Amino acid sequence: MTRLSAGAIQARGIAKRYQVGRTRASLPDLRETLTASFARLAGKGRGNRDDWFWALRDISFDVRPGEVVGIIGSNGAGKSTLLKILSRIVEPTAGRIEMAGRLGCLLEVGTGFHRELTGRENVFLNGAILGMSRRETLAKFDAIVDFSGLEQFIDTPVKHYSSGMYLRLGFAVAAHIDPEILIIDEVLAVGDAAFQAKCIGKVGELVGEGRTVLIVSHQLPVIQKLCNRAIMIRDGRVAADGPPQNVVGEYLRAFEESAVALNGRTDRRGRGRARVSRIIITGDGGAALISGGPTRIEIEADAAARHCAFTIYDGLGDAVGSFDTANPSDADSLTKNEASRFTCEMASLLLRPGRYRLNVALTAGDGSLEDHVEGACTFDVLPGLVEGREAVSERGFGRVEFPHRWTAL
Repeated sequence: MTRLSAGAIQARGIAKRYQVGRTRASLPDLRETLTASFARLAGKGRGNRDDWFWALRDISFDVRPGEVVGIIGSNGAGKSTLLKILSRIVEPTAGRIEMAGRLGCLLEVGTGFHRELTGRENVFLNGAILGMSRRETLAKFDAIVDFSGLEQFIDTPVKHYSSGMYLRLGFAVAAHIDPEILIIDEVLAVGDAAFQAKCIGKVGELVGEGRTVLIVSHQLPVIQKLCNRAIMIRDGRVAADGPPQNVVGEYLRAFEESAVALNGRTDRRGRGRARVSRIIITGDGGAALISGGPTRIEIEADAAARHCAFTIYDGLGDAVGSFDTANPSDADSLTKNEASRFTCEMASLLLRPGRYRLNVALTAGDGSLEDHVEGACTFDVLPGLVEGREAVSERGFGRVEFPHRWTAL
C-alpha cells in the first residue's frame, strides 16, 4: 500500500458489533457462563444473530492532510464508536484503519486522568498517554495551564474538580501536543460559553496551521464554520459525505422525519384526551432553519384540542419565546372549531445560531390541561442573514438577533 502523508487517514470496511445485553468488556465470569449454558439447553437462549448489535457496518472513507471533517448523526448512529476505533481505543470487528502522524484525542471529559492525582500530575500523565515526552510536556506546561484557566487549582487532586474543570484541563493538554491529527468528540458543547468560544478558537488555530481535525458535534453551526467537509452516519453506515452545508441540510431533513413522532413518549402530563403526536419544524423550502429565515411549526394531535401553546428554550434551559393560540397575533388564522393540527408561521426567525428545544401543551375549551410534553423536540438554527446583517454564533451575546442598522455622523 502507498505510504500515507502525515495527517492522512484511510478507513476501509470498518465494522463493529457488540453483544446485546453485555455491559462489560471483560470475559464472562463462571456464573454468566453457566447461566447462558443452561438457558441454551432449556431452549431459552437467543440465536447468535439476535445476540449481536452492529454499531458500524462497512464504513470507508479517506481524509487528506489538513482536512477538517465534521461527523454528524443522531444519537446511537455510531459516531462515537467510529472515533474510538480511529483513536485505537476500540478494535474494529472487521476492516482496517491506516493513519500517519501524531494523534491527539479528546473523546470524553477527563479521559486518561487519575482521580487521586493533582491537576499538575495529570497534565504529565495525560501528555504521556497522548505521546508527549516529559521534556515536551514541561516546555508546554505553562501554556497548558494558562489555557485551562486552572492555575489556582493545578495542585488540587482532580477528584475535587467539576466536570467543566476536567474539560478545561483535558482540552488544554490535547490541544497543545502539536498533533498532526486531532479527534474531538462533542466536548465543544461542554463548559461555559466563554470556554466554548476559546476551544473553538483553538481548533480554528490548528485548522489554520494545516492540522487534520475530526469533530463529532451536534452543534451544527460549529460544523459549518470550522469544517470543509462533513460525513453523516446513519444506522452505522455513511449516509452522506460532502460539503457541510449539503450534509447538514440532509441531516436536518432526516432528523425531522424520525425525531418528532411523540406517540411513544410516556413522560407527559395532562388528562390525555388529546395528545401531541407529531411536530414538524421547517424553514424556507426545507428543514434547515437559519437566522432571519421564515419558519413554520406544525403541531399535530391524536384528537381534537381547543388550544395549543409552545415555549422555545435555549441550550441553557432559559425560555426565549412563548406562543399561545389563546392570544394569537392574527385571530383570523384560527378556526373557531376545535382542531387537531395547529400551525404557527414566523416570517423571520430572529434566534441566533444554536440548538433549541420546545415544550408543547394542549388544553381543552374549559382550560383543562390535556397534554404537556417537555423537550418535545429540538431544532438547530444555522447562521443566516437578519435584514442583511450576518448572524454569526461567535459574535455578541444573547439568543435573539434584532434587525438594526448603524449610522455615524
